[in-house]
Amino acid sequence: MGVPNLIFLVILLGAFGLFGKNLMRIRRNILLGRDVDRTDQAGKRWYTLFRVALGQGKMVTRPIAGFLHILVYAGFLIINIEVLEIVLDGLFGTHRLFSVLGGTYDTLIACFEVLALLVLVSCAIFLVRRNVINIKRFGMKEMSGWPKSDANLILIFEIVLMSALLTMNASDAVLQARGFGHYVTAGSFPVSEFIQPIFSGLTDDSVFAVERITWWFHIIGIFGFLNYIIVSKHLHIMFAFPNTYYSNLEAKGRFTNMEAVTSEVKMMMDPTADPFAADAGGEEDAGVFGAKDATDLNWVQLLNAYTCTECGRCTSECPANITGKELSPRKIMMDTRDRIEEIGSNLDKHGADYIDGKSLIDDYISREEIWACTSCNACTQACPVNIDPLSIILDLRRYAVMEESSAPTELNMMFTNVENNGAPWQMPAADRLNWAEEE
Repeated sequence: MGVPNLIFLVILLGAFGLFGKNLMRIRRNILLGRDVDRTDQAGKRWYTLFRVALGQGKMVTRPIAGFLHILVYAGFLIINIEVLEIVLDGLFGTHRLFSVLGGTYDTLIACFEVLALLVLVSCAIFLVRRNVINIKRFGMKEMSGWPKSDANLILIFEIVLMSALLTMNASDAVLQARGFGHYVTAGSFPVSEFIQPIFSGLTDDSVFAVERITWWFHIIGIFGFLNYIIVSKHLHIMFAFPNTYYSNLEAKGRFTNMEAVTSEVKMMMDPTADPFAADAGGEEDAGVFGAKDATDLNWVQLLNAYTCTECGRCTSECPANITGKELSPRKIMMDTRDRIEEIGSNLDKHGADYIDGKSLIDDYISREEIWACTSCNACTQACPVNIDPLSIILDLRRYAVMEESSAPTELNMMFTNVENNGAPWQMPAADRLNWAEEE
């Protein structure tokens, strides 16, 4: 193994080591959430994964963005075969190791080039949509600053990587044609052949330098991109698969009952029950009602937060947001992710006993936001990867009502009526049928 191969090996191990470290940190943060069992109905869960994540089933509800995203997605999956070849060439000092496949290899390289061009064009269109056309959902206030820059950086990164790949292939093809060094004739280059004429006036050594520079730039860029996505919104390219598998399969928007509360109600309705019995339930068994902070949410909700790609489809479908209210389901997910990241950072710096005095509700998500929600579930229905912002909103509401007795005036009036009259209306039970009496 030569010096270049050793350098490549060190870079490879370093890139994957850093990636693994950050991935384990995120996994730790997700598991700070409450436990929840999502192992039921395995067949339906696999079907959901293949239909929604792998098959992009919900992306195409918006045809233009869906089609462009499928092109980028297909390019990401298939071009990785060529990336694997580049990695092996870097380790063993070979040139186009997979060329032993013969004609099949030529077809593969041709497909890779066409896909690279389509990815490049799609990303350019996405940049125009975000920065020139200014589609409304990309310009909302939660998308100012870093979120906007992050989205643009990802698109620019992909354009640069695809450009480097095509330039590398073009210079490689020129060296093949000239019989330079160990550059065996292999591959078909229907796109990069249009770049090859720019090398016609260059010496062999100059073309070789271009090929080596773009080769190293492309593969190191991919390693850099791998470590960038782990700390950006682009993490969904990996987390979309487990997120759809573990997504909620129950009726959308269905309220969950807390076992401790259910036991308490049953005990109150049972005249033979002993309220002082050890198994009678109570506050100790109930723990915290709902969620005050990110760690009060379950781990699937935290996985949802890390999977969010900030596309804004949820917010653009939200009737509360459309009518000018503060609620943005996308912001709910972004705030939840930011908060659990902050908790994880505090854990690393100060230990498990550290309390920063902050919480998800109030410090990140306002009361106005959670009570603006109509519980219609349009956000979850619109999400391309089955993220469920409504479940977080409902848990924050549950905490406000059951732990703090804090709710809007209209709800407090309804609660009082239920307590006093056994119904949400402000009339005694004996008067409920008065409307049916003849005048």
